[in-house]
Parts: sequence; structure tokens; C-alpha cells
Amino acid sequence: MIIQPRVRGFICLTSHPEGTAENVKQQIEYVKSKGKITDGPKKVLVIGASTGFGLASRISAAFGSDAATVGVFFEKPSAPGKPGTAGWYNTAAFEEQAIEAGLYAKSINGDAFSDEIKKQTIQLIKQDLGQVDLVVYSLASPRRTHPKTGVAHSSVLKPIGQAFTNKTVDFHAGVVSDISIQPVENQEDINNTIAVMGGEDWKFWIEELKNAGALAEGVKTVAYSYIGPELTYPIYRNGTIGKAKDDLEATVSTLNEILKDLNGISYVSVNKALVTQSSSAIPVVPLYISLLYKVMKEKGIHEGTIEQMQRLFSERLYNGAEIALDEKGRIRVDDLEMREDVQQEVAKLWEQATTDNLEEISDIIGYRNEFFHLFGFNFENVNYDADTNEVVEIPSIKGQS
Repeated sequence: MIIQPRVRGFICLTSHPEGTAENVKQQIEYVKSKGKITDGPKKVLVIGASTGFGLASRISAAFGSDAATVGVFFEKPSAPGKPGTAGWYNTAAFEEQAIEAGLYAKSINGDAFSDEIKKQTIQLIKQDLGQVDLVVYSLASPRRTHPKTGVAHSSVLKPIGQAFTNKTVDFHAGVVSDISIQPVENQEDINNTIAVMGGEDWKFWIEELKNAGALAEGVKTVAYSYIGPELTYPIYRNGTIGKAKDDLEATVSTLNEILKDLNGISYVSVNKALVTQSSSAIPVVPLYISLLYKVMKEKGIHEGTIEQMQRLFSERLYNGAEIALDEKGRIRVDDLEMREDVQQEVAKLWEQATTDNLEEISDIIGYRNEFFHLFGFNFENVNYDADTNEVVEIPSIKGQS
């Protein structure tokens, strides 16, 4: 079938198998160009492995360190006349490239919050790898059914205490406008957001993996967070999502206690603002990112998702030296984004930004392009007017019900 992008708000309803394969290929080529990671991981579990930071983590481990990888995600498979999700196609392309390179790569598609998928994953690890030496936790979901209580929790994206009004952009139309977001009305919405996006499920995974003997001596585990500039604090870091990130970061001390007898350690890595399916949904953030990209590209310090994860793996997690942490014990690979000169210029452009001057003072075109790249579109060497086979199987899931 011929697959073209169909967009509704911040979601693209279609994805392109050849375009997503090109996206994965380019990320793999970047990691290979940087050389091998010294003393990198060898057996890796990535929870939330099909898009964004999780996919880039899996690529960095596999092609930067020859690691065997198990990926867990929840994606819609392709079917005749119905394209699969981008994450489905990403994983198919990744596995094919890994197999060609002689690397172990298997995947599990299902609800990572559930006990069933945890057990299935552990069984696969025990059967094929014995143990893993790195666990990456990179889940991004708006909902979670709690495996112990059966309660369905939904996250909300709201400020706390008072309404938030600021600029935002419709990044498809390039229209800058003001937006007002009313504050969260009750503690229950905050608690639900923490239940979905906080650290409890990460803890459940580590506990179950450890109890099953699936964690190696000296195991590392890392989850991802974001802080950002003060202008996004009301909607992000000081809002409901920020409370969930606080909970995620506080989980590190609990996990370090759990992993102590294995000489294991856990980290939260604070990453740069990037175009992802999640960040596109947050008001204010797309405008900030488009201005940030403009400034960082002009300074020659811009990084995409794969550059961030390759640097995290090669310069922080596995650099052979003591890992530098901030005052709250976090790894900071948002260090280039948060440089004072970068933030001062972004703040100046923020005040100037209007619909009329947006293309001139920001990288809104680059933002839009990267958004479509997430779904396999806007790659110059892919013919989107040609027929493509929408039915693509993931090698390790092929034939499974």
C-alpha cells in the first residue's frame, strides 16, 4: 500500500516501514562511527525499547558494545492494509540489523507494567542469557493498570497551585499563541500521575529480576528524567509530571539498597529536551525545543536522541572513571542544553517569538522534520509515493500468538 502521514494533533496515525528502517539505520551508523564503548555492557534489558531514548539505548548497547539485548514494549503489529506503529517497525528493523551483525536480539510485545510480561521477560533472560548486566527503564505511557491492585491509573499534565499561561506553538501550522492550563484540582490526579510515571514499576522490575537470579554481579540500572529551563517549570518540573519525576529519582536510593549485595548500582540520567512522541504532547515545550535547536545548532553542540544515549553510555555509564553526579545524585547529559550562554539566548528568543518571525528565529522546520522522522516520514531517500509492504514481522516475535 501507499502510506502517507496522517496527523491528528501531536500524533501521527500512520508510520512507514521503509522510513522507520532508515531512521534505525542512521542511528546504528552513528553509533558504529563512534567506535566501541570501553568495557560496555554485554547483556542488556531495555524496558520501553521501541522508540525514543529506549530505542537509542538499545542501539547504543548493541552496536557500541556488541551487547545481547532483550527489548520490551507495547506496540501494534502491522496487518494487511493496516500499518503497524512506528515502534513495531523500528524493532523489526533493529532486529534485522542486529542479526545481520551476529548479535543476539529478542523482543517481547506486551504491557510492561503487568506481572505476566515481567515473568515472560525473566523466563527469556534465564533461558537465553542467564543474567543481564544492564537494565534500562525507559517507559512512556499515559496509563498503567497496577499489577497488584488492578486499579487503572491515568496521568495528567497540569500545573500545581495556580493556572499557567505562556506561549506555545502549533508546530504543524507554525502558529504561536498563548495557552492557559488550569491547575490540577485534587491530590488524586497527582497520585495517579506518580503511579504511572514514577519509580514504583522500575522497582518492581528490579525486585523481580533479582529474586529470579537474573541480575549479574555489578549490574547497573538507569532510568531517564528531565528538568529543563525555568520557563517550563510550571507545566513540567513543578507540575504533576515533575512530581512523578521526583518519585522516579527518589527510587534510586531504594534500588541501591536492593542491589547492594550484588555490588549493583542505579542511576537516573537527566537528558536533553528532544523531539519525542511524549514531548510533542506538552504545551510550551515544542516552542522551547524549536528555539533551543536553533541556538545549539548554531553553536555546533546540538545532539539528537542517539547522540545523547551514545554519550551517556560511552562517557558516563562506562567511561572507566567515577561517574560525575549532580548535587541530587543524578547523571546530567543535559549539560550542553543547560549551559548559561545557551539558556540566555533561548530566553531572549522566547520573548521575541511570534507567528510572523518563527521560521527566522527558530528551528521549527527542523522540529517538524524530526517529528515526522519518528514515524518514518520525511527521509529524502525514501519514495513515499511508491507501494510499500506494510506487513512487517519482528524476527523474534514471528509466529508467536
